[in-house]
Amino acid sequence: MIDPLLYGWVSGFALVLGLLLGSFLNVCIARMPEDRSIVSPPSHCPACGHQIRPWDNIPIVSWILLRGRCRDCGTAISSLYPAIELLTGLLAWLLWRRIVPDAHAMDPANLVAFGVALVFTCMLITQAYIDIRHYIIPDQLSIYAVPIGVMAAVLQESMSVPGAPTWQQSVLGAVVGGGVLGAVMVGFYVIRRKEGMGMGDVKLLAMIGAFLGAWPAIPFVVFVSSVLGALVGIPMALSQRNGLGAALPYGPFLALAAIIWLLHGPELIALWYPMEL
Repeated sequence: MIDPLLYGWVSGFALVLGLLLGSFLNVCIARMPEDRSIVSPPSHCPACGHQIRPWDNIPIVSWILLRGRCRDCGTAISSLYPAIELLTGLLAWLLWRRIVPDAHAMDPANLVAFGVALVFTCMLITQAYIDIRHYIIPDQLSIYAVPIGVMAAVLQESMSVPGAPTWQQSVLGAVVGGGVLGAVMVGFYVIRRKEGMGMGDVKLLAMIGAFLGAWPAIPFVVFVSSVLGALVGIPMALSQRNGLGAALPYGPFLALAAIIWLLHGPELIALWYPMEL
């Protein structure tokens, strides 16, 4: 039996791991839209070019100690950086508590499930912020990540991870996910004669399907993301002089819906449809 004290330390490590990954996600968010390497050169101030010292690159802490400014030139550092670090850290901790709720659950299968969920969540966070800022979803975080989702399903199936999709369900999830939004995109264009959704969203839902499987995750993600999008989009559209012409990236809503599924999806499905799935 694993000591509960050890479980507490590992839970804290999950939070710290998320904070560190959030720092890396900041690099991805800044560089991927510009097709720059995410590993070279090392992190540096975009204003003066000075390389960031290791002690100035501690997630959240360094930003607070430096009062949100570069040590060398004094240029303001966006609060987006610590916000993403904090978000990633909190989600890592929540995923840990969800997948490994106590010391008895600290077995290899659940640890693998946590690792897969954390990698998946990091990709979702990155693409969401890139989509918000640039209205694009990099292929590296969508269609190119589909094989990663399938391989993750193979790994989890080999370790008998509870609730994880089989590789067949993963492949079907990618096909159904991409097919659903692809059909919506084509239908909207036929009716309105203009694009209402980009191919990036189609590829993203294919990636989500590869990690979560087709049923019931894809219907859940489509429904929840549509509701969230409407709750944000309709007030925005009504506030615009041009009415419904306001542009709104859909990728962040897909990402948020997928994260909600990871944290509470099966329970919500059981509440909405009290029957065995």
